[in-house]
Amino acid sequence: MTALPCTGCGRPFPGHGLPHRCAHCGGPYGIPAGAADPPRITLGEGGTPLVQAEFGGRRVALKCEFLNPTGSFKDRGAAALVSELAARGIGGVVEDSSGNAGAALAAYCARAGIRATVFVPESASGPKLAQITAYGATVVRVPGPRANATAAALEAVAAGAVYASHAWLPFHPAGYATMARELVEQLGGNGPGSVVAPAGQGGLLLGLAAGFAGLVRGGVLARPPALVAVQAAACAPLARAFDGHDADTEPARPTVAEGVAVATPARAADVVAAIRASGGRILAVDEERILPDRHRLAQAGFLVEPTSALVLDALRQCPDLPEPVVLVLTGSGLKSLPSGP
Repeated sequence: MTALPCTGCGRPFPGHGLPHRCAHCGGPYGIPAGAADPPRITLGEGGTPLVQAEFGGRRVALKCEFLNPTGSFKDRGAAALVSELAARGIGGVVEDSSGNAGAALAAYCARAGIRATVFVPESASGPKLAQITAYGATVVRVPGPRANATAAALEAVAAGAVYASHAWLPFHPAGYATMARELVEQLGGNGPGSVVAPAGQGGLLLGLAAGFAGLVRGGVLARPPALVAVQAAACAPLARAFDGHDADTEPARPTVAEGVAVATPARAADVVAAIRASGGRILAVDEERILPDRHRLAQAGFLVEPTSALVLDALRQCPDLPEPVVLVLTGSGLKSLPSGP
């Protein structure tokens, strides 16, 4: 993946260091059409179950990504990223995260013997912070909105730290692309008609698009599925951009779906373009629907965090989704349970 070109000027990703943006034009580096190579650093991520269930009279398949080693889909991306860090001899990194990306990075860095510092918003859930700390990473809590954690991480980068950004670097989406082939295998060699997933930065959707593009190119599938991204209405810049509005026209508001509370996605234009090309759409979910849907999933046996519950509303908003429909359950509910019964 070291030859990935910058999407702005075409210069290749350098063979040393780990710049999160092109030094010449500031653009992001491109994502390959296909999955990452098998990771050198692994905790056994991937291979998560695909379970059939029924909601609102509709039969769907639930991709249980919350059963990855650290409890979220971010493990696929962290395996690819930390393998690249190890290959480049990088001994320490910083990252900003609302929780899941930080936990995955901390775990895989621990596996690789790499020091990690994670800047988190002060609103991040206690279990996620405890998880990051348990892996041996340093946690820095930053007051204010999620964007402040990013600003703090970038200050550390300006002072010389290596930025292991799941938002800007191309390695996380390349890791997520592995899910596409798994879904085809689990569906008996057939592709899904549509795949629904929560979106904050949108890296998972970019990874799925890349993975399915590789399968189409290799003749495994005739066409990719429709990709549907779901955001919380309180913070929905991708949904606004998809509808033709300025992504920054509305300030972000608090949401229980903390995993998608990203006011300024790094690759927003790429995410919108990939979803539009797939024939999919980007939806926004009203806040009052999120926790009841989380309860519905739990009552069916799937304990997920509020962010994951966003996917159920897609069945209400889009009764015409092409079948089979796959809903990606991205994060474990054990990370967000309050104390007590």
